[in-house]
Amino acid sequence: MIDEIRNTVNVLAASGSVVEVRALADGVTHSGYFDDHEVLARAVEALDADPAVAGIYVTLNTVNPALLARRANRIKMRLSRKDATTADADINRRRWFPVDIDPVRPSGVSSTDAEHDAALAAAERIATYLAEQGFPAPVRADSGNGAHLLYRVDLPNDDAATALVKGALATLDALFSNEAVTVDTANHNAARIWKLYGTLSRKGDNTVERPHRRAKVLAVPDDVRMVPREYLQHLAALLPREEPLRSKKPNGNRPGIDLASWLLDHGIAVRSTRPYQGGTLYVLDECPFSSAHKDGAFAIQFANGAVFAGCHHQSCGGGAQRWPELRGMYEPKRTRTPAKKAEEIPLPPPVLIEDEHQARAIEILRTGDPLAFLLDTFNKAHVGDRTVAECLVMSVASQSVANTKGLHVSISGNSGKGKSHACTTMLNLIPESHRMTGTVSNKALYYADDLRPGTVILFDDTSLSDDLQEVLKSATSSFHEPIEHRTVTADRQLRVCSIPERCVWWLAKVENPGDDQVMNRMLTVWIDDSAEQDRRVLEHLKETEAGVYRRGDDPDVLTCRALWSVLKQQRIFVRIPFARRIQFSNVANRRNPAMLFDLIKCHAALRFLQREGKETGDEVRIEAARQDFDAAARLYAAINQEGGGQDSKMTRNEAAALATIARMGWETFTVRMLQQATGLSYHQVRRILQGYTTRGTVYCGLLEKCPALAVVDATVIDESTGTTVRRHESHFQFDAERYREWTAQLAVWLEDEGEGEEDSPPPSGDGLQHRQPCCKGERKHSCKEIGKGDSQRGETDLMNGECVSKIDRGDQRSFAAKSGSHSSPDPVPLEEHLDPMHGQELPCGSRPAANKKIEHADLSSNCKNYGISKIPHTKSVCAPICAPLCSTGANAANGVRPLSGVLDPRSFARVKVELGRCDVCGAAKAVYRSREAQAKVCEGCYARLVREGNAKEGIR
Repeated sequence: MIDEIRNTVNVLAASGSVVEVRALADGVTHSGYFDDHEVLARAVEALDADPAVAGIYVTLNTVNPALLARRANRIKMRLSRKDATTADADINRRRWFPVDIDPVRPSGVSSTDAEHDAALAAAERIATYLAEQGFPAPVRADSGNGAHLLYRVDLPNDDAATALVKGALATLDALFSNEAVTVDTANHNAARIWKLYGTLSRKGDNTVERPHRRAKVLAVPDDVRMVPREYLQHLAALLPREEPLRSKKPNGNRPGIDLASWLLDHGIAVRSTRPYQGGTLYVLDECPFSSAHKDGAFAIQFANGAVFAGCHHQSCGGGAQRWPELRGMYEPKRTRTPAKKAEEIPLPPPVLIEDEHQARAIEILRTGDPLAFLLDTFNKAHVGDRTVAECLVMSVASQSVANTKGLHVSISGNSGKGKSHACTTMLNLIPESHRMTGTVSNKALYYADDLRPGTVILFDDTSLSDDLQEVLKSATSSFHEPIEHRTVTADRQLRVCSIPERCVWWLAKVENPGDDQVMNRMLTVWIDDSAEQDRRVLEHLKETEAGVYRRGDDPDVLTCRALWSVLKQQRIFVRIPFARRIQFSNVANRRNPAMLFDLIKCHAALRFLQREGKETGDEVRIEAARQDFDAAARLYAAINQEGGGQDSKMTRNEAAALATIARMGWETFTVRMLQQATGLSYHQVRRILQGYTTRGTVYCGLLEKCPALAVVDATVIDESTGTTVRRHESHFQFDAERYREWTAQLAVWLEDEGEGEEDSPPPSGDGLQHRQPCCKGERKHSCKEIGKGDSQRGETDLMNGECVSKIDRGDQRSFAAKSGSHSSPDPVPLEEHLDPMHGQELPCGSRPAANKKIEHADLSSNCKNYGISKIPHTKSVCAPICAPLCSTGANAANGVRPLSGVLDPRSFARVKVELGRCDVCGAAKAVYRSREAQAKVCEGCYARLVREGNAKEGIR
């Protein structure tokens, strides 16, 4: 083995030159520099015997001799952070052009024999091809898992040489990579380390199927000749690096060519496809230009529709453009029609239309409803979630509006409920060149060369690091400008990287990101995870599986992509002439009004071909109409009520927890009480209330978001076991009046057109968001009732309270005006015969169980409420009152369960008069009454009603 290592170093490096040896082990690196190659071979032999070393590598190119002083002819084990290795700036000249052929396999494992053989066969094909191009014989080697080809070069270490090597490798990758093997294009940097032949490759465990193999040299030419620079330049230039200009034919109305369909229709077999320069590269199975060889032919369709075809064999054009020739071989010659007679009326010049889908898209933009078409197409593949889909559409539309800061979307909901599917379904309607998914590192977006302006970036169930959150903040503050990042390269040169302008971000996570500054910049919407939605999804899945298989994309999907392509070519400046008449009830969060204005502009932009516009430079200027406000306000109301938590930034579970607390009528409660009422786990409820931290990200709880909640620490004494045990317990306090104010504080409406208002469009009907004078009166009256009540409440007061409840539950006339800060499907239950002197009641569920007492707690008011005398221990008080809630198993044992859907918990109110026994279980004391259902229930049965209602709404 030591002889093979010595021979390898003598082949790769000049005699007496400095070489770095670098060994990679489990999480550590060993390194040393050698100019004595005999010492190097002995040191490597010892390293190779260590089973923890996965691989041993050496530098290929000429290293600066001064680096020998770092670790002169010795290996330092376990480098620290301050120990430097060879960087690109430390290379004096390039000595080798390296070609690394790797079999496609999972990472971190060795290759199978079949995969290994496939890589060796691919290396043979590449060497044969390069020989046709005039390249001399290479050094052939087995890397242990794949194959290597090394061509001797003599190039300076500069940007031009790096670009040359990178381009040559990209050509080989495009021509020879397939589903079985790939040509590694990352080997273009000068300081690249290379497998040291004679050493063992240990990737993963050594198994029979995937064994560890020793790297070895297969063949070294007797005369290792230099590859001229011109040969590399020719190789790098074989494939076009820029999109060819699309030829403009006189018959511009003729549909453009879809290369994939064209190849299929003419029976030309395709071996493999791959993305290339924003388009698609097709490797043909057989060369159509020559029968002397089979491989080598390819065809490319670029993003602008242009087509390039050729063969990389030198005898077959050497990569020259041969698309016209290929097309002429398979298409019949078109006969020219005779010229029209002079006396005929000439036709108007044809409008250049890309294809039938673009023609249909333009027709929809001119005369149809673009938003409805996009949403209907979305719902073909994804059931429901119309509000989510509309937010995503508005986000993409904002990329074409010149005077917007962009709309980004955050979607939250329980796991497995369709967040990812909704986003990917909408992404499928966007041109492929303008979408990006997957995980990225903190600065990867700055280095993505294929990232285009106007790209949609999806982070699916991925936590945003602090750096990515800062990028997102910058994307909103400078939406129409690239986001620049300045860094220093290895050779200490300043490099400016950038993320293109007008990129929008979609986040799909179970929980919202913890940074409020991030969430304030986004449309916050909830996925529909209700039981009814589960049923609809199942029915849709059944219909899909039983349907007829459709080959290719849906024509409506292709039309949507064409629609977005047309819109992305525009820069639309939208003026809102009636902006002064738009009123907001709350402007504490200054970004929310700006988002409404952006929604109006986006709705107008979707109909820009239906509005009178004026072209000014590169922009089209249009004015928003009343229908744009109505549509935007409906969406704005939806994401502040049943569909999202735009103002409160709450998740659906958090909103449901608050609604449950309100329904139960609690003023003080514990985590366990809320757990029993919601059906969630203790851990979930605690996180909902107090928030949590995971992986360095802080998620806020309801205590921070909702002003109606507070918490106090209490000391509870438990004497149930005969031993006095003191423990701390958090008691949460709920202010129902403050909750009502908070849920009704966000409203938007359009004032009546007043005198002196210029350029305002006439009303287009009684929109839901246009507050009529009568609505103003109702709102004032209802707001008055929400305040502190009188000590005596009569029949009129109850009627007014019912009016408030009606508005909260969805009065169509005040759809936007009643916009709560989150989904609040049920109002706070009204307590009948409320006595202000005894209003601060401690509900029974919040008291300790039997044989427990609370220190430093005033229970006098509670004792008065229940007509009992003040006693030091709460044993006799809590046992009979808390039994229905704390011992829910008793009711289940009696076989009595409330029928889901028969009793509506929203119709019940908590009362303080004697009602008798519960109508459901017949055992416990009834404390809730429904006049509508003529029923009364106990605390435990009412909690079950609320819990079952939450389950139907998807609260899990």
